[in-house]
Amino acid sequence: MTAIDGCSDMGKGRSIEQVAATLLCAERCHLGEGPAYDEASDTAWWFDIVERRLFEARLGDSEIFIHPLPFMASALAHVDDRRQLMAAEDGLYLRTKDSGVLQQLVAIEPDNPITRSNDSRAHPSGTFWTSTMGRKAEVGAGSIYALHRGALQRLFTGLTIPNAICFSPDGTMGYFADTYENVLYRVPLDLATGLPSGGPSALHRRETPGWLDGAVTDADGLIWCACWGGACVEAFSPDGAHLRTVAAPALNTSCPVFVGPGYTRLLVTSAYQDMDISARAADPHHGCTFLLDIGAKGRPEPRVKLAADP
Repeated sequence: MTAIDGCSDMGKGRSIEQVAATLLCAERCHLGEGPAYDEASDTAWWFDIVERRLFEARLGDSEIFIHPLPFMASALAHVDDRRQLMAAEDGLYLRTKDSGVLQQLVAIEPDNPITRSNDSRAHPSGTFWTSTMGRKAEVGAGSIYALHRGALQRLFTGLTIPNAICFSPDGTMGYFADTYENVLYRVPLDLATGLPSGGPSALHRRETPGWLDGAVTDADGLIWCACWGGACVEAFSPDGAHLRTVAAPALNTSCPVFVGPGYTRLLVTSAYQDMDISARAADPHHGCTFLLDIGAKGRPEPRVKLAADP
């Protein structure tokens, strides 16, 4: 891993903090997304959606493996020490970590060739929220679903680019964004099921350059959201107040997750999608994956509970 001197200052409009940044993976992602972390093995995972690749980074010894996939996939969560639940373009799959064997658990929108999977995250109850969007970001083509004890139900529809799915530490509040609208929403949840107990309401509308993308909450309940085109990660309070803007080394930051002992570092993916040669030259770390020392503490990501789980 390599320290980076001076993060990008491409994000404009707010006071931007410079923090220590480390290059975790120099392999560029066309569309880096969906990072997750497994504390037991000190391993981080993320995807290059467009190039159909799954990255595995063993943080303790800096080993990185790239697994080719037979389809586009965008996010995962852990079921147990052996299995992961993966969101892919045609549904949810169980993946055996040691062998990489994939088994479809449930199809999502199988009769709709327009859409693919996008952002996902597990609720403290073990319910897994996942989303779809148009392959060409068709307006209103996206939806958010919940897999609760093996049963899939659609929660919200008419979205364009669902993102920023995350949950309050106590599980009573959910968050998501529509990147196309640049609005972050919150919705009250049933703690036991991770399902909505009321309707969503707008929490924050971004009006400075950049677009709300993937997000994660920290141990204090702050929402850390990557800003596509903003070269930064922003922190919001649970009531939507903007608290911090932290510079990132690439323009198109896409999704964060807390990693490492004590969950004190923020892993952030990025992308070079839709960037021409000159744009890439102006953004030397485009598509790379980073660790930021932001001075906040995360917490373990919940494991998914399936129908047969106790």
